[in-house]
Amino acid sequence: MLKNKRSTKYIFVSGGVISGLGKGITAASIAAILKSKGFKVSPVKVDMYLNFDAGTIRPQEHGEVFVTDDGVETDQDLGHYERFLDTDLSKVNYITTGQVYSEVLRRERAFEYDGEDVEAIPHITDEIIRRFKLAGKNADFVIIELGGTVGEYQNAIFFEASRLMKLRNPNDILQVHVAYLPIPGNLGEMKSKPVQQSVRLLNSMGIEPDFIVARASYPVDDRRKERIALFCNVKKEDVISNPDVPSIYEVPLILQQQKLGEKILAKLGLSPGKKDLSPWKRLARVFKTVRKEVRIAVVGKYFATGDYHLSDVYVSIIEALKAASWANKVKPKLVWFDSEKLEKTGAEVLKSFDGIVITPGFGKRGVEGLIQAITYARTKKIPYLGLCYGMQMATIEFARNVLGLKGAHTTEVDPKTPHPIIHIMPDQEKKLLKKDYGASMRLGAWPCNLREGTLAYKAYGEKKILERHRHRYEFNNKYRKQFEAKGFIFSGTTPDGLLIEIIELKDHPFFVGTQFHPEFKSRPLNPGPLFKEFIKAAVKNKK
Repeated sequence: MLKNKRSTKYIFVSGGVISGLGKGITAASIAAILKSKGFKVSPVKVDMYLNFDAGTIRPQEHGEVFVTDDGVETDQDLGHYERFLDTDLSKVNYITTGQVYSEVLRRERAFEYDGEDVEAIPHITDEIIRRFKLAGKNADFVIIELGGTVGEYQNAIFFEASRLMKLRNPNDILQVHVAYLPIPGNLGEMKSKPVQQSVRLLNSMGIEPDFIVARASYPVDDRRKERIALFCNVKKEDVISNPDVPSIYEVPLILQQQKLGEKILAKLGLSPGKKDLSPWKRLARVFKTVRKEVRIAVVGKYFATGDYHLSDVYVSIIEALKAASWANKVKPKLVWFDSEKLEKTGAEVLKSFDGIVITPGFGKRGVEGLIQAITYARTKKIPYLGLCYGMQMATIEFARNVLGLKGAHTTEVDPKTPHPIIHIMPDQEKKLLKKDYGASMRLGAWPCNLREGTLAYKAYGEKKILERHRHRYEFNNKYRKQFEAKGFIFSGTTPDGLLIEIIELKDHPFFVGTQFHPEFKSRPLNPGPLFKEFIKAAVKNKK
């Protein structure tokens, strides 16, 4: 912690040249390094969209919607921050342009500006700065990732806010710029000119970077560092190489090998702590040395976008499976299956896998493909983990194929189904009738009571847990006795026993579905309990 109540320090992380560089991983890695030195860190993601939050954006458009304990639907980078810091974040750690303008307009309507003209500067920038400071209320460092790339019209006001903060408190602000060095195939040489152009755009906004994180396919050599230093007005030692690596969890180690933590503290006049990144080093030794492989089929609805497949849609699930695999001393081999295509190919394509995961989703597209995969996992005794929609589809598959309830479905897909196994929650129905879609689902962390003697209880080792939700539909208790009579186990419920949270099957090595999203609280250094047990069952199935 900062001693003698020194002022909070702010580190801005911006990006240039191309999107998708890994600003979020860079910001998360800096946060992990500073935490390892004994400081309290509060990371912030700034999304430049006019959306109030990420909840109404298509997953293919924006990637995974990550949910915090307090129920905020955020950008996937919040998930990276939580995983790298092993901590729970909240609404103060996520800012959008929509939130900022909404608050300024609310204040204008409430006459809180006392009749002044309301302008971008100072009113919008003041609101942005207020939010940054709110995030740093109890922190030594605030790491602020500015979304998008430098030079975009929509993020200029946030860069201006960072410039004003630097002007007012020059000793408390650092600027880290992440930029890309391409290697054109016809040249075979790493080119630094795009980084130079990106920094000049930053300079044109009145901002000079303190550090340049050079992203490239390979480590950046001294020659390139010298060129960047010369033309970007930074010291050579402040050009930090950040090459592609097999695992994102190597990045804190790579940055710290270049003494980034000490350099940051030195620029801010702070003494380095005595702690180090030992837990990350131990984790790296595991994922670099494990050889035994476990094959997991991940079946979902949102992989495809044009001719490309995006795993970012399910990034928390992917990272949870990796962490659980490493905890079981195996290497995860994850293979994606689009549920729409599965409807045509059939589920036999899953026969070579040790475990099957059904991912969350909404709507009717690809539903029958999900159900085929669940039938295959149930009848072939392949370890199965169904998450949210995957839990709901598992109950529908059981109703159709074990209970013989023809036409059983969820009212989300078939409002006229004769057997509404999954139906809308009463309060959610009222919201949908009003077209109240934004931040209106059952969101955030809710308590769940576990039934002793079940797989879920064995995994968690306690009777009461707290997991995060994002759904409008639930299991219909009208069918509860019919299910239980055929060996279906309801192993987790809300404390009042009314809402089903976890389902299991008797006489199956591992068949578990959760209404909540356990992937959101899984961390590389502290894997999710259900994921650990699922991978353990998959490894046993492999044998």
